Amino acid sequence: MIMGVYRDRPSTRFGLITSRRVGNAVVRNRLRRRLREMLRLAQPGMVQGLWIVLIVRAAAGNVKHDALRSEFVALGNKAGIFEKP
Repeated sequence: MIMGVYRDRPSTRFGLITSRRVGNAVVRNRLRRRLREMLRLAQPGMVQGLWIVLIVRAAAGNVKHDALRSEFVALGNKAGIFEKP
């Protein structure tokens, strides 16, 4: 997964990119649903005013939900999208 972050925007928005290399439509839609749910749950702890673009790699079609979540958290920490406690 690749994460692009654009700062200082008027509102927080998310974009998901899943190409056909990830899998068939069922696999791509399942990944999109999982990622949207992860973003929804993480949004209260995120910095406001970001546009976040997630590009899903082909290998993500075979990954379990926990591994996908840990990758998202690791990328988010690296990009600094989470508020400091």
